[in-house]
Amino acid sequence: MIANRPAFLTILWIILVTAASAALGALVSGGSEDPWYAALTKPEFNPPDTVFGIVWPILFTLMAIGAILVRLQAGSFGAASSALGLYFTQLTVGIAWSWLFFSFHQLIYAMVALVILWLLIVAMIRSFARHSWVAALLQIPYLAWISFAGVLNASLLILNQ
Repeated sequence: MIANRPAFLTILWIILVTAASAALGALVSGGSEDPWYAALTKPEFNPPDTVFGIVWPILFTLMAIGAILVRLQAGSFGAASSALGLYFTQLTVGIAWSWLFFSFHQLIYAMVALVILWLLIVAMIRSFARHSWVAALLQIPYLAWISFAGVLNASLLILNQ
């Protein structure tokens, strides 16, 4: 059981799960090389593909650092289980969004997933703050990006009905 493992094993687990989440999302996120995505009518504020390729690795790194700080400050996985549970849950919902949007082309369901993800991130930030203000603050860029993604997803939904 992970709750009784030494810190380094939990840290390794956080890094591996975060990297796997990034990879699972990237697996279906073809950007403009995806014919379906390329054919969508996009709002004027839609960033170029290169922006996504720069932003996401930074955000996943900040997320993992925050989760690691929470684990270290809590002293054990068990003491941080609520915060880390939210962390792992939001990673799962983030993967679901990627697949709903890029693989299944379900803009409405992807929008629902983004709203759920946004709420989970807010809850995660609040939970992280109980252990480490730095960990909580490291999640603010992620929340901002997901907020922007929500506006973008909603715009794509409206423009492509």
